[in-house]
Parts: sequence; C-alpha cells; structure tokens
Amino acid sequence: MIQLTRLNNARLAVNCDLIKYVEEAPDTVLTLLNGEKLVVRETTEQVIERVRDFRRSVLIADPNPASPSGMRANAADVASAAPATGAEGPQRG
Repeated sequence: MIQLTRLNNARLAVNCDLIKYVEEAPDTVLTLLNGEKLVVRETTEQVIERVRDFRRSVLIADPNPASPSGMRANAADVASAAPATGAEGPQRG
C-alpha cells in the first residue's frame, strides 16, 4: 500500500495493485480497477515513485529476518537446533 494525500489534506493508503492508471488533468487522478477515481495532491511522478518503492520493498524483503539478538540464523544453526528424532520420527507415548 502507498500513502497519498487527498486535496483536502486527508491522508489515505491505496492498494497500488488496484491502480489502473494515473493521469494529470491538471490534478492527479488515480483510476482504480473497479472504476473508482481518486484525486490526490501528489504528481504522477510521485505516485509512480511510491509504487516503485513499495514494490521494491516487497521484492527485497528478507526471508530470514534478524533474530531478537540482531544476529541472523543460518541454515546450519537452524538444523542443529532442531530436536533429534529417530528415522521413524518422534516417539509417541
């Protein structure tokens, strides 16, 4: 989602996957896939940049976030921390 500003200075978050197109005439108008139109203060270039930034943040999201201590766990650490079970799996009682 990207944050934009309506003409009355109210902030709103827009799901950028629902933007069909953006035009300036002279205000910036976003047309969503459902046909709804939103008029915002940001320029077309600013909207495009926010969409790029959002998508970039999603694509480079770290699949192994830092642990609470600030250290990343590597695959060997995770494997050695797993409880040992026999070949038949965990024992049931």
